[in-house]
Amino acid sequence: MAKNNSRVKIGLKCSESGDINYTTTKNAKTTTEKLELKKYCPRLKKHTVHKEVKLKS
Repeated sequence: MAKNNSRVKIGLKCSESGDINYTTTKNAKTTTEKLELKKYCPRLKKHTVHKEVKLKS
């Protein structure tokens, strides 16, 4: 029996450089708002805010 897969793949895009540096999954049913995390940007060599974007499946 197959599970109802409610997890979706998302990318985390740097708000300063515009690069998608990270990919992750989230449960779309329980987390309806967009993720916003402070992560390391290798291009800028510092921690910046990364926002959720949709990925091409």
